[in-house]
Amino acid sequence: MLEIIYQDQYLVAINKPHGMFVHKTYLDPYATEFVVQILRDQIGQWVYPIHRLDRKTSGLLLLALDKETLAMMNHQFEDRQVSKNYLAIVRGFLPESGVVDYPLFNDTGKEQDAVTNFETLQTVEIDLPHGKHATSRYSLVKANPITGRTHQIRRHFSHIFHPIIGDRPHGCNKQNKLFLEKYALNTMMLHAHQLTFTHPFSQEPTSLIATPSAEFKRISDVLGFSV
Repeated sequence: MLEIIYQDQYLVAINKPHGMFVHKTYLDPYATEFVVQILRDQIGQWVYPIHRLDRKTSGLLLLALDKETLAMMNHQFEDRQVSKNYLAIVRGFLPESGVVDYPLFNDTGKEQDAVTNFETLQTVEIDLPHGKHATSRYSLVKANPITGRTHQIRRHFSHIFHPIIGDRPHGCNKQNKLFLEKYALNTMMLHAHQLTFTHPFSQEPTSLIATPSAEFKRISDVLGFSV
């Protein structure tokens, strides 16, 4: 059963778990569980994903219950009228806030503009030796992608040398190995936390929140973050 955060006659929002594809994909022909099929069976009607979440990303996913609603919400996303906030745990200390304005290439090699705003919520330095350093530093950040490019947040944090913990292939292999061996972590610390939009029929401002996954909370507790 998927955790349903919100549902009316037009929309349904879930808290997607780590490791699940939204729909069938060539990326893993052996995968057997997909959000679209599970949710369709769970609520007894067809669902249409409005936006994407990576397989490794947990959190808030919004789906339409009919094609008219899908088209209306697609326009909001295309016009950048939807605000998306993610939580991430990254290597090192980030500034209090900042903007990553760095173009990314898509699968066909086309360069696309890509902008991510971020705010540092908390920082920790723990007694965990790594490499030449006697301690390790990490930041809990809120990321707000203005554009919606593939793996945008992951690639942007990697670009500024603060990769997301557990990210493969954009993260730090040494940090990922350290967290696997020390904390048995084999998921990525990126969670789609909040989505704010205008309801397509009531025209009411709507803000939905997905609580962080158990694994995100566990690693936060280990590091000393409060989420």
